[in-house]
Amino acid sequence: MIQKPELNLSAGALLSTAGAQALDGEAQAQWGLNPFALVEAAGRACAEAFTRVYAREKREGLSIIVCAGKGNNAADALIMLKALILDCYAQASACAVYAAQIPESSSGDTTPLSEAMLAVQKLGVPVIAWEPEVAAAALARADVIIDGIAGTGLNGPLRGAALEMAEMINAIDRNTNEPFIVSIDLPSGNFDGWQAGMSLVKAHATLAIEPRKLCLYTPAARPYAGTIIPVTGIFPPALIDTYREAELAAWESASARIPRVSPTAYKYERGLVEIRAGSPGATGAAQLAARGAQAAGAGLVRLIVDPSLYPIIAPGCSGIMAVPGAAENSRFTPDAVLLGPGWGRGEDRMRLLESYLPLEKQGIPLILDADAIALAKDMTFNGNALLTPHPGEFAAYTGLSKDEVMSNPLPALRRCAAEKKVHILYKSHVLYAVSPDGRTGVIDGMNPALGAGGSGDVLAGFCASIAARWRGITARSADMYVCACAAASLLVQSAKTKTIAGAFFDPAELAKAAAALAGAAWLPHTC
Repeated sequence: MIQKPELNLSAGALLSTAGAQALDGEAQAQWGLNPFALVEAAGRACAEAFTRVYAREKREGLSIIVCAGKGNNAADALIMLKALILDCYAQASACAVYAAQIPESSSGDTTPLSEAMLAVQKLGVPVIAWEPEVAAAALARADVIIDGIAGTGLNGPLRGAALEMAEMINAIDRNTNEPFIVSIDLPSGNFDGWQAGMSLVKAHATLAIEPRKLCLYTPAARPYAGTIIPVTGIFPPALIDTYREAELAAWESASARIPRVSPTAYKYERGLVEIRAGSPGATGAAQLAARGAQAAGAGLVRLIVDPSLYPIIAPGCSGIMAVPGAAENSRFTPDAVLLGPGWGRGEDRMRLLESYLPLEKQGIPLILDADAIALAKDMTFNGNALLTPHPGEFAAYTGLSKDEVMSNPLPALRRCAAEKKVHILYKSHVLYAVSPDGRTGVIDGMNPALGAGGSGDVLAGFCASIAARWRGITARSADMYVCACAAASLLVQSAKTKTIAGAFFDPAELAKAAAALAGAAWLPHTC
């Protein structure tokens, strides 16, 4: 049995499939990268990445079936198979290639696919024209199925033999003798315009050739990719950077962009967060948001609640300044404001939200979560506000269906951020941070333990805390895009810590785990 690994993925460039095709074309036309050499390098790198992550004793020899389409994605898969055979991870006699199209040897034209097909045939691997009745039994018996059906050249749903291959792979009974399914670059069927309901190979792992493709992380499509394994070293970094359309943000890289705390810092320099949250039956949301703000390093957290809620909330607010009622005449000027967790949507809440808009215009970060997002539906901001919607909230905010925002949220996120002059942190099993200027960060979550009430409240607190500390340390407006990426990465990384990984946890424990990570990243390392 091949075990799923624990991967620590770093930040990297993300491209649309159209951008990836353009990059590939420039690599060949302007950078002198031969298409045959590119395929050879990609296939070998895929084999190396696969064996590095899924180590297995070579003496067993894997039985591998390649489902090959008509393009270079299939050629990559065949070169990967060749490398695995030459390195004794697979036995040629136990392998086979099922091809949607076998190039005619009499034509005289050579392509990366025809050359790769000839190479595996010379090793003794049979190449068989696709026939579903013939392939079914072999696919079910294989140790590994390499999906080389379609890659970034796909611009519509799978059809013909490619569709039959994908559907047969997905139809294998995964409760019995389960082959390990690995896709090359993308699960076949995925492309920029993919929509839920279109056929898509469901892989255990995807060998994602850098730069990775944005459509891998579309929320509705992300589960089909399984474990995403980066395959590097194919294209020059300088070339990749010219085509970057978004970034894959991870804790290590995202946290490094946040100002560190000075050894001489006092509480106001670390930032004052003001939170208005909570209503009858939702006092926990207010407390968790405040705990999140504490955990991410705010110097002072001021939680303002309705007078009727104060006796309930105050006893559990050690270290949090709990305040009953209105505080418009307060001597405190916040460095960031968070509105909305468990708040309600009454007229009094709208008036309070409107009262904070002048501060946002002055450059003080305004984070709107939960009910505050709904209240702000018709508002336009000044680039200092951040919305933190989950899919249902974003669907209601935009008027789109939830299926639309799960299948392809990015166009709507970018459009909304630009039109409303607001930053957005979209929360699902994949998180997106989008700024009004178009910057886009993707944070890969895929942790169902975070799908519980309270996680979003803690995240909102992280956002407010990081933004407030930025302002407290630098005396300048926070870059809310950078803050959102760091907060989302902190949430995802906290759920991976040893104390709570693999467990159903109280969100307060999530805040505690985050406090340790945030301290290690942002507190000075002094004796």
